[in-house]
Amino acid sequence: MDEPRIYDLEERLISFALQVLEVSEILTKTYAGNHISGQIIRSGTSPALNYGEAQAAESSKDFIHKMGIILKELRETSISLMIIIRKPLASDINVVQKCLNECQELIAIFASSIKTAKSRNLK
Repeated sequence: MDEPRIYDLEERLISFALQVLEVSEILTKTYAGNHISGQIIRSGTSPALNYGEAQAAESSKDFIHKMGIILKELRETSISLMIIIRKPLASDINVVQKCLNECQELIAIFASSIKTAKSRNLK
């Protein structure tokens, strides 16, 4: 049975960061595995941290900018996860695929949120 969806974005981003850390721990202990591990730790934990910044934005323009940073970090993480799967660099690809699925859902949410915020900002 699937886990229930979490709609609180802050909690969801924290859970995603924990998934990314789990992925980093199952990567092969090779030069490539270590390199990608460092990359996904930085890009995959950044969205949760930046979301706090976005919530404290000083203007709608600042909010849109910070949300854009989150989206960029999620896209970077998504590509890293795809590299891990294709290589493969992890001992359990299912864990990586689950993380990638969540990443892609978050990308869709943030892309939509930015689009909505931009359209409201133009009015």
